[in-house]
Amino acid sequence: MSDSNSTGGGAGPDAGGGSDTGVARDTGVASGAGVAPGGGGAAGGSDVAAGGSGVAAGGSGVAPGGGAVRGSGVAPGGAGVLPTQAQEIADGYAVSAAALDLGALLWDGACLPDAQIRIPLAMLNRHGLVAGATGTGKTKTLQLIAEQLSANGVPVFLADIKGDVSGIAAPGVPGGRVAERAGQVGQDWEARGFPCEFYALGGIGPGIPLRATVTSFGPVLLSKVLQLNRTQEQSLGLIFHYADAKGLELIDLKDLRAVVAFLVSDTGRAELKEIGGLSTATAGVILRSVTAFEQQGASDFFGEPEFDTAEFLRQAPDGRGLVSVLELAAVQDKPQLFSTFLMWLLADLFHDLPEVGDLDRPKLVFFFDEAHLLFKGASTAFLDSITQTVRLIRSKGVGIFFVTQTPRDVPGDVLGQLGNRVQHALRAFTPDDAKALRSTVKTFPNSPYDLEELLTGLGTGEAVITVLSESGAPTPVAATRLRAPQSLMGPYPAAELDAAVRGSSLYGRYAQAVDRESAYEKLSAEQEAKQRSEKEAAADRAAVEKAVRGGERAGGRTGDRAASGGTPSGRAPSGRAPSGGAGKAPKEDASLVEQVVASGMFRSLARSVGTQLGREISRSLFGTARRRR
Repeated sequence: MSDSNSTGGGAGPDAGGGSDTGVARDTGVASGAGVAPGGGGAAGGSDVAAGGSGVAAGGSGVAPGGGAVRGSGVAPGGAGVLPTQAQEIADGYAVSAAALDLGALLWDGACLPDAQIRIPLAMLNRHGLVAGATGTGKTKTLQLIAEQLSANGVPVFLADIKGDVSGIAAPGVPGGRVAERAGQVGQDWEARGFPCEFYALGGIGPGIPLRATVTSFGPVLLSKVLQLNRTQEQSLGLIFHYADAKGLELIDLKDLRAVVAFLVSDTGRAELKEIGGLSTATAGVILRSVTAFEQQGASDFFGEPEFDTAEFLRQAPDGRGLVSVLELAAVQDKPQLFSTFLMWLLADLFHDLPEVGDLDRPKLVFFFDEAHLLFKGASTAFLDSITQTVRLIRSKGVGIFFVTQTPRDVPGDVLGQLGNRVQHALRAFTPDDAKALRSTVKTFPNSPYDLEELLTGLGTGEAVITVLSESGAPTPVAATRLRAPQSLMGPYPAAELDAAVRGSSLYGRYAQAVDRESAYEKLSAEQEAKQRSEKEAAADRAAVEKAVRGGERAGGRTGDRAASGGTPSGRAPSGRAPSGGAGKAPKEDASLVEQVVASGMFRSLARSVGTQLGREISRSLFGTARRRR
């Protein structure tokens, strides 16, 4: 497990004669400024002792007398005296209300603990970006921010893709590297764990199962995970529209398959004719995609009980914000699925939460890790939905932080909505990398730093930061050495995690899947009713025909008696004339079936039975959609 914000030797980029990382164009520092007693400063006044960035020679963050030094690299007696431009940057991060402490300013290669870099708590709903190459400390930055949000009573949602964020539930482990980092940035470090709930998609992996119904997931998000093209996405939207209008609840994937199959059948094809229809070829593509999706294990993610995203907004009994950790290590090979599922969680929150305007602190901060997977290959409709959600959810008290490798991973319309920025180191090994670096530099405000040089030389747990001030204006660009997380920088022990899951008050509510009547069962019942009705009609017809044939035979015997006079002696009955038209009887009786079927009584009976049957099928098929939660 990479101890990202606790660097191996505590050395900054300039330590030991390394690259001139963090050097301003105009340092504004007098020669020898900030040198600790005993010659700790490097020659020329760089504020860096040989062998360690910002620490006195002979001890990492320790004064000659052996006591801990808060903010080594600043001369005794000179605390609070900063270079002019460094002071201007520090002033931009002065906050009067509640704020999160991110770290200390890096200036001219030295770490200045008296120049603290903060982000106002009220600005966390203005969204943000945490970016940087692999191994530069993004995950630990996420952990650091999540800890402080929780401590301030703000609930947090974060995705644990590699399984190493779960340690936020346990206190951290003290050590030399942690102590060194705390000394460099002026942090009063104390091991602390934070209240957590652990979740898992569909119950795959450790955690309370998170499920969604196909209906609430919607056609746009589902098209994304099924990798449908624009035409197929529109056709899927047509299917959802039909199901919603007819009360056919799409709870799981078998419901979706049943509705698609029905709409391309002889019976169902006419249902969509008036609004565009559904081609057999498109239906086939959708059905194949759904089948392949199921084979990947996706059927576990759709069903009931559907998760209530309001669970993410809770606080612990002690008033700290609850940290909701979605464990994704077991499904990290399905990035399209989990990234889109995260978007569903966010969209569901957007749909349910009321407008609250600007608050003194967010109701929830949502960290969207591996965000590049969300936008890769996304349709225009999908991107429009994300942009709208990000733009409008701020006024509902929710902040979103996208965590990815480069700002170019995030579409411009989304990037333009992000007010806070933590940019870790970038690599420039290829022409494309160099182009991405130049593009990233252009997105920052004007700065006294040489950002191209700075961004390629930052150490692990260091970042270039700019956020929104209390007034809403962008703060100056600040190279920052970040604080060390107080919780465990590694996985939470498996046995303890499992115990936490089973001991949760939510486990009994969501652990067991439920399969109730939905579109599949309703359409199956209709098909069975239709087949039963056809069998009954055939049996009735056979009975009528049998009765008619019996009548014909009886009529024949009556005709014979009539031909012989109606009596054994051949005389006609008294008062009745002998029949002279016996040859016409078979012709008239041959149409008896048609006469019965065409009779008013038979038609009335048929209408009555048909209407009653139709009502039963309608109640079963076209019932109203369930109320969510």
